[in-house]
Amino acid sequence: MMKIDRYDLKILEILSRDGRITKSKLAEAINLSVSPCWERVKRLEKAGVIQGYSARINTQILVPRNPVWVQIELKKHDAASFACFEALVMQTPEVTECVAVGGGVDYLVKFETRTIDGYQRLIDQWLVSDAGIERYFTYIVTKSVKRCELEIDPKDIV
Repeated sequence: MMKIDRYDLKILEILSRDGRITKSKLAEAINLSVSPCWERVKRLEKAGVIQGYSARINTQILVPRNPVWVQIELKKHDAASFACFEALVMQTPEVTECVAVGGGVDYLVKFETRTIDGYQRLIDQWLVSDAGIERYFTYIVTKSVKRCELEIDPKDIV
């Protein structure tokens, strides 16, 4: 298991907010010289702690979408039913997030479609498919209250 210290945590915190920061600015921000700072970044990348760098793109400007969250319960609760449903999720580009959950619901699925009608047509297709959906509940997002990256608390590192 990789040992993470306060310098590594600070690097991760800064890079999660600004993946385009220069080597020298990053080193300055954590109070190390450039070379040791960059060695730490490379070590974190190699260990898989840093998986990559990307831009957060405001897709609403490019292609406005309506986010819809859906609770899904399946008819059967066996491996084949879960696999069938998850395969449908994976082949549906309008699904941007899907998690399996406990507590009376099998899945929470996030759809993003141009129109609510587009979402409804898609869920109608799912219902007549062999996906095995017993019941579903639709929640149309009216506003986004909070969306951010997870903060890293040193006490949480195992």
